Amino acid sequence: MPERTVRRQARGLKRMAEILDAAESVIAEVGYPDLTTNQVAARAGMSPGSLYQFFRNKDEILDGLVARYTVERQEFWTARLAAVTPEVPLEELVGRFVDESVRFKSASPAYWALLYGSATGDRLAEAAQHIHAEIARQVAGLLRRRSPGLPEERATLMGTMAVAMVKAVMPLVSSAPPERGEELVAELKLALVRYLA
Repeated sequence: MPERTVRRQARGLKRMAEILDAAESVIAEVGYPDLTTNQVAARAGMSPGSLYQFFRNKDEILDGLVARYTVERQEFWTARLAAVTPEVPLEELVGRFVDESVRFKSASPAYWALLYGSATGDRLAEAAQHIHAEIARQVAGLLRRRSPGLPEERATLMGTMAVAMVKAVMPLVSSAPPERGEELVAELKLALVRYLA
């Protein structure tokens, strides 16, 4: 009996992940405001009734995606934080940060559509604020590990500014031809290095 329960729970978690994957795909195409649970169910290859066993409405799907993104980003930054020492050159640290942001944007277009795009609404604004604050906190941690004497308040401000700079430039990168996008990424790295130095 316990083994069957564990298998059922594993199937349920797998199905929830598939639903969130489908939701990401739909959001990347139509945006969150135009997302419907019927679209997500169809993309996940299930009936709307089956989807409702996991998520009762699109707000719960948004909550699931925000939780996923928060955990993924926390795991990423925690792993990076452990590798940072005062000996790591600032250019290398910034390069990793920006390159990862570009890579993540390509791999998770719904994340950017939800949290950096033009969609509005209190739920999206709150979700974006929460995730941005967490990323800024992680960046502040990177800066303090690299410069142990940096006051926490200053590191937090610098982390917030770094996240804002990346947020502002990413839409330009994604809408530019590849060569222009590379130039913009290089300029973003230069601006961050000069600001953080």
